[in-house]
Amino acid sequence: MAKKTNRAELAQRRASPLVTPTDLKPAATRDIGGGMNAILADVFAMYLKTKNFHWHMSGPHFRDYHLLLDEQADQLYAMTDPIAERIRKIGGNTLRSIGHIARMQRVADNDADYVQPLDMLAELREDNKALAARLREVHAVCDEHNDIATASLIEVWIDETERRTWFLFEASRRGDATGH
Repeated sequence: MAKKTNRAELAQRRASPLVTPTDLKPAATRDIGGGMNAILADVFAMYLKTKNFHWHMSGPHFRDYHLLLDEQADQLYAMTDPIAERIRKIGGNTLRSIGHIARMQRVADNDADYVQPLDMLAELREDNKALAARLREVHAVCDEHNDIATASLIEVWIDETERRTWFLFEASRRGDATGH
């Protein structure tokens, strides 16, 4: 009889939703969790794209670009766990797989066999600009629902994202007065 009880308990646990206590309303959990999951998918996609370009960098500025992209990839990866944990803290569910990321990401993959180094930097710069804008959109949703903690984290990530954008811009300048 003990085996049946254990199996029944396990079946019940699997069917039970993950319930995290929060004072946020269900609409806040839905809206903020949805926005942050999309951000999480984008950050994972940007992490992999940045590592891809890091691994496939070439040319006379190889070392500088290679190190820059490695540093930026580390920064992106460092965002993933706090994003996912914040979603769980407010009672939401997080991404579950590579397929889930692929369905939600808004960052375009780049599977080209060869990409010019300056094109890599430009593409990542635009991806980071778009991420900053999306982070601002989710920040506005947090403000609507009075979720100060998520908004506070987002503010730091916006600053980091703007820094990545700036570094990618400056690294790709030709050095003349026009910059591009």
